[in-house]
Amino acid sequence: MRIAHVLGLVAIVLAPLPVAAQSLATVERNGAFVAVEPYAPNIVRVTISLDRALSDAAPGHGISGKADAKGWTHKADGSGDVFASPALTLTVDPQPWPKAPSQMERYFVPSLPRVSLSVRGADGRLLTRMNGWELAPHTVNGEKTFKAGASFAAPQDEHYYGLGQNQESIGPLDLRGRTIDCRHYYDAPAGETVCIPFLVTSKGYAVVWDNPSATIVSPGLHGSTHWQSEVGERVSFFVITGTTTDEIYAGYARLTGDTPLPPKAAFGLVQSKARYESQKELLGVAEGYRSRGYPLDVMVLDWFYWTRMGQLDIDRTYFPDPVAMNRQLHEQGMHSIISVWPRFERESRYFNMLSAKGWLLKDKDGNTVDGLPVRADRAGSLLDSTNPEARSWFWEKIRDNIASQGFDWFWLDETEPDLVPDGNFYSIGSGDRYHNLYPLVHTSSVAEGSARDRPDFRNLILARAAYLGTQHSGAIFWSSDVQATWEALRRQVPAGLNFTASGHAYWSSDTGGWQWPNGPAAERPVLLDPAGATAMGADYKDYPELFTRWFAYNVFTPTLRIHGQRPGTAIWEYGAAAEPVLAKFLRLRYALIPYLYSLGYRTHETGAPFMRGLFMDFPDDPNVANLGDEYMFGPAFLVAPVTEQGVTSRRVYLPAGTDWYDYWTDEKHAGGQWVAVAAPIDRIPLFVRAGSIVPLGAQVPNTAARQPLESIRVYPGRDGSFTLFDDDGVTNAYRKGAGARITLRWDDAGKRLSASGKLPGGQDIQSLVRLAGASPAPR
Repeated sequence: MRIAHVLGLVAIVLAPLPVAAQSLATVERNGAFVAVEPYAPNIVRVTISLDRALSDAAPGHGISGKADAKGWTHKADGSGDVFASPALTLTVDPQPWPKAPSQMERYFVPSLPRVSLSVRGADGRLLTRMNGWELAPHTVNGEKTFKAGASFAAPQDEHYYGLGQNQESIGPLDLRGRTIDCRHYYDAPAGETVCIPFLVTSKGYAVVWDNPSATIVSPGLHGSTHWQSEVGERVSFFVITGTTTDEIYAGYARLTGDTPLPPKAAFGLVQSKARYESQKELLGVAEGYRSRGYPLDVMVLDWFYWTRMGQLDIDRTYFPDPVAMNRQLHEQGMHSIISVWPRFERESRYFNMLSAKGWLLKDKDGNTVDGLPVRADRAGSLLDSTNPEARSWFWEKIRDNIASQGFDWFWLDETEPDLVPDGNFYSIGSGDRYHNLYPLVHTSSVAEGSARDRPDFRNLILARAAYLGTQHSGAIFWSSDVQATWEALRRQVPAGLNFTASGHAYWSSDTGGWQWPNGPAAERPVLLDPAGATAMGADYKDYPELFTRWFAYNVFTPTLRIHGQRPGTAIWEYGAAAEPVLAKFLRLRYALIPYLYSLGYRTHETGAPFMRGLFMDFPDDPNVANLGDEYMFGPAFLVAPVTEQGVTSRRVYLPAGTDWYDYWTDEKHAGGQWVAVAAPIDRIPLFVRAGSIVPLGAQVPNTAARQPLESIRVYPGRDGSFTLFDDDGVTNAYRKGAGARITLRWDDAGKRLSASGKLPGGQDIQSLVRLAGASPAPR
């Protein structure tokens, strides 16, 4: 029996429209219904449809916030329907009765009733204007539906950021003038694309587009920002306003959920490889770090530790005692992550049951889809995680079969999913209608299950795709299986900054790239002798240099993970020349743990990312609007990675409005200028903003050890403050107020640092102060 038509009909009824929305009012414009639904003084939803039931229906998946019209008013006058709060005013323009069309208009004017509206800030300034909407009929996957879209005015001086992960750019950050195919796509030529339909602008507002189908977005192209989704019967979007970008991110968190504080171990080194082939090999790498005195927090067991894909078991031939393996890691203060896939081979023990229950992706005839004719590694069927029963079953098997063996956290791979749903069907409807939804529903299986069955143990999920709200699942993200080349490294920086600009703070990349390292010949003399390196082929002589530059960059991303498809990935496997340089950067990362962990708690409280495009902190400096190769890391650090082979210096722009200190030399520079910066292989260009307070920790073997402060670096030039947070690092007690919060304040006039309470361990604050320019910089 063909199920495409039936599913197409029920999908509209069942999801994403479970209940009526709580609109402030629904107004009509010549047969078009426009619902206006406030969620906060600075957040409003607009829904437009020809069917009032659709315009009044609730928002789609990923929106967990509740409508709240407190403080809002509605009036109708000659200017239209005016909806106002203390933070913004939205006006739905009046539309005269349409006149008879001219001969030209009979061919080129759309048949939809015209709808236009404007959004203004508290000061009356125009923030944005929607000039029109569209529903273009077509058939997708056997379902008669529409391309649903809207167009917004785009002034020439407006800049755009976010929309998830797009690796096409090799430098510029601003999305203006580009067309973004906002869909999850593992095989994108430049590297995986990930769609988070959240666009932040430089004009004090952002748009959250409420449609999970593949969406084309053209920010600022030909004077317009145009959104068009492949499947939909209405237009639904949110506008969030804010006087700062952080206010916008607070609004995004209110709409889609907060960002949990990851376990402290997630801020340390996560060591991975594709793949550790045995228990002995994995424990040997962990012991290699320990015996060499290098800090390490997490060992990762990647794929093919199982007997078959979909068995959800551990091959005891190669991993004879995983309980003992994890016990040994835990006794050494380390943790473990294990990869779990949503794919089930026909020969696996659960396949028949899952297929019979309808818990696997289906084709139009109701048959289980087995692989795709695209790549040979796509054998197997996809768990239908849109089905809540399937999600619950998946977690229970992970819990009973894998977590029971002592593994701490889970790597949910293939969250795009890799088995593309287009042309097929989930339980809730067409895979085309819900193309971008899978990361949200799939990560929720572990997030919800862990919260229920391990309520006192902090959850962590490693994932490679995201959607609206996935930041709330406890997921940390990475840029997928990128190439091991200098070009790939250059693409990571702007890709990561637009990802974090999309409301998802935790992003990084596989240090050194995932694909087999087989790059072109070096164009310049190599900066590190590859002698002794076993991590690549003998012809890739500059790979240790590439890995070292990539490692230095990832030290200044929210998480630091080594991974790759190469014989060895540990830091001593890149040659005798590289090892001490890598060790230096690794120890710097661990010195920064008090700073980083405090930033993580701040993100939990505010929703704002701490790896930040410069536009977030320097909105009045036009020179930073399009800078994609440098960024802020928390409030203190400006990071400018080296992404070219063989170079030992680079130009860095220092934003205006503050002075800057070179971290390595303490040399002070005025902002608002480009400076030439020395970048030998053991340095990453790094500057600290005047007024910053940077707590540095003593060296520890891992974050399970108590880490006293080694020093508190203060960079004078203006008053400053920093809130230091610490807790047990593993439980959820922080959500109930547990943990120590100490605010450090620098009085620049009095040249004195004070604290709101006692430091952990009773350390004396004044003895820890190191004033930049007055003492040697830490090395």
